Amino acid sequence: MEEQQRRALRRGRARLVAALRVEPLWDPLEQRGLFTRPMLEELQSAGSRGEQARQLIIDLETRGKQAFPAFLSILRDTGQGDLAEMLIQECESRPVLPQLPDLRPVELELQEEKQRKIVTPHEHLSIPVQAESERPRIPSVPARGSAVDKRSRDLVYEMKMDPCGHCLILNNVNFSRDSGLSTREGSDIDCEKLERRFKALRFTVLTRRDLKAQEMVLELQKLSRQDHSALDCCIVVILSHGCQTSHIQFPGGIYGTDGKPIPIEKIVNYFNGSNCPSLRGKPKLFFIQACGGEQRDQGFVVDWDSPEEEAPGGSLESDATPFRVPSDNVDEPDAIASLPTPSDILVSYSTFPGFVSWREKSSGSWYVEMLDSVLEQYAHSEDLVGMLVRVAGAVSAKGRYKQMPGCFNFLRKKFFFTCN
Repeated sequence: MEEQQRRALRRGRARLVAALRVEPLWDPLEQRGLFTRPMLEELQSAGSRGEQARQLIIDLETRGKQAFPAFLSILRDTGQGDLAEMLIQECESRPVLPQLPDLRPVELELQEEKQRKIVTPHEHLSIPVQAESERPRIPSVPARGSAVDKRSRDLVYEMKMDPCGHCLILNNVNFSRDSGLSTREGSDIDCEKLERRFKALRFTVLTRRDLKAQEMVLELQKLSRQDHSALDCCIVVILSHGCQTSHIQFPGGIYGTDGKPIPIEKIVNYFNGSNCPSLRGKPKLFFIQACGGEQRDQGFVVDWDSPEEEAPGGSLESDATPFRVPSDNVDEPDAIASLPTPSDILVSYSTFPGFVSWREKSSGSWYVEMLDSVLEQYAHSEDLVGMLVRVAGAVSAKGRYKQMPGCFNFLRKKFFFTCN
């Protein structure tokens, strides 16, 4: 889908959510090949008519070059030509540049109430200092090296169950010829490392290999619908090719072996408080080894020396795939307001959005290699966010082309693994 078409869908989303009649659309959408029957059933389960319309418009951006004109045709055929015309007008209109505020200096006249005296530029303004007793108290930090069970419950997630929770690993290595995506050699090495690591950290690990997009969705839904009441945590690991997608909270998308993308935001939301009640208040961790885009980061000069490593080439590959994201990916306010707060969620990305993620055929990806190593050395003593900082530092120092892992952290407390 072209950039101006995506922009038109986003600009018109508020009106579409308010007025779109989705019921007459399902059969034509399937007949035109825009969505499969399982995809439509998933859209129909999104909730109210407005929620179904919102999810349909979001998913429509990922359905290929003919999706936009086919959707316009379907709107006209179902008596919703006014919405089709609105989208055409939005598509033809130019992007509206944000208006910058007036940043000219403004003269302020300060007047002291008691003395009623104008303050001149030569006078000093006294700033009131807050009394010691009035200052907010910062919770004291537990002593370094103290046991997890001695830390305040208000600051640390409880991890008392054995097993701690489920860990689902989706490992896509071989992709269909039609997808245009290459074989991800070295991914099985990543998968084996993480299987061993999370089993050692007392998780029940389930691995699924080479799944199409809809099969990935079914596995994720299956996990989210389980009863997690007797567990403390849930982990999802995805190893695949990735791309950029339109998003509200969590950027990026993951490809199934059939070359169809799934937005990471959609994956995460299967496990939020609304869709997975038995995980409410419990940490939900996502580790994504995939590209965030196509840019290659060559880095910049710093004052300290980083180790010299082989430049990309030979056995070094990236998980980048051709996908162009709109430049003005701002979602309508109605879509933001209705989403549940993503509390107790952490999404760790192997690379900064927009850049490639490097993988060695013989030793696996840089990100998983460092993640496994850091967990082995520090999981018994450090919290997860601190360890991810170590992973980012180690990965960013590798190679000629650079890679910068990062995370979206919505955890309310510190998270410590329970080690055997």
